[in-house]
Amino acid sequence: MSSAERVRVRGLNIFRPIIYGNTAVVLNQKEREALTTPDHTHRWTVAVRSAASAPDSEIVGGADDLSYFIKRVTFKLHDTYANPTRNIDKPPFEVSETGWGEFEVQIRITFIPESGEKAYTLYHHLKLHPWTVVGSGEPEQPPLETAAKMGPVHSWQYDEIVFHDPFQSFLNTLVAHPPTALPKTKRRPIPFHTANPASLEASKGGVPEFCLDMEREEAERLEAARKAIIAEQDKWRATLIEKEKELEKMNKSLSESA
Repeated sequence: MSSAERVRVRGLNIFRPIIYGNTAVVLNQKEREALTTPDHTHRWTVAVRSAASAPDSEIVGGADDLSYFIKRVTFKLHDTYANPTRNIDKPPFEVSETGWGEFEVQIRITFIPESGEKAYTLYHHLKLHPWTVVGSGEPEQPPLETAAKMGPVHSWQYDEIVFHDPFQSFLNTLVAHPPTALPKTKRRPIPFHTANPASLEASKGGVPEFCLDMEREEAERLEAARKAIIAEQDKWRATLIEKEKELEKMNKSLSESA
């Protein structure tokens, strides 16, 4: 890399949209009997992919090859798995396994050396079970036989990896590989993680797809949450000030009576 390429482009931010998460399906009786661990009930795949999906693809995301800026993705599975730390050095950046329980997966993304960027760590709760609504209106986990008929469970999260002040050479690489644009509106079921567990939408099955409308809706949800947190902080701040004034009055009263 030349000295000119080692210069950082100050004041410039460039991002790449990704999704991370998992899909899971219920194993049938024959598949379970063929395993060395017959207590396993599901087959699942956890992955990091580009946010956009290829046309008519049955895979969530993955339209773009991310290896032009990602060198490795490390998935840290539950310790009960053999070799729980899985290093994936080429696309597809994913791990497929069987299991019976849900757990948190640590996902560490290492960028190409030319980027000069630190690794990026994410956490994903592996989702195996759909939820249905019972007569009382409360969501519950259905039996395996019912879940199998409902189709795959999808649990995906959209994220944007932002590179601040990138090296000129790395910027050139990113610019040479523009991400596939997301569709403007929803064409497929919404991803499982955004569905209300008490709604039928959460258990429709099918292959979800991310779109620009969801990006906007997510931003609106985050803004609403930010405002709610600020309001709550203001309320407790006012309460604290009031209590401090009461304490000051009590201390003053005690001093005068002493």
